[in-house]
Amino acid sequence: MNIPFLDGWRKRHGPAHGVALADGADRDPEGLAELLSECELLRDQAQSAGVALDDTPASLEALDQLQPRWRDDPELLPWLGNDAGLYLGTVVVRTVPGAGWWIWPNGQPVVRLANGREIDVVEAGQAWAADGAPELSQLYAELAEN
Repeated sequence: MNIPFLDGWRKRHGPAHGVALADGADRDPEGLAELLSECELLRDQAQSAGVALDDTPASLEALDQLQPRWRDDPELLPWLGNDAGLYLGTVVVRTVPGAGWWIWPNGQPVVRLANGREIDVVEAGQAWAADGAPELSQLYAELAEN
């Protein structure tokens, strides 16, 4: 996910904790983590189905149980998948010790675990939105073990 406007936004904020960038430059990781956690489309879809997204692993289980009505809308599917991946990353970063956002030079956000493993959560979210697999809660459980 390339977010070109972030470069200017990043320059206006000082360094903090939670997000690293592949180039190692000082940035605003807390602000970026907050931006990546918005997932407005997914939150709206979940809310309309009666599911509250509270950034916990239990909310991932609730998402896995939603009826995938978005699959009927080819324009909605990629956006919802993107949000699902960012939401998965948000839950991991907030609940798994040592996990943090890492931005590749191409602008793609990934989650880096304490052991150095990088997970392309957006790709996982796209797969979940399209196929329902891997389930977000199962992927979270795997990542939390590492």
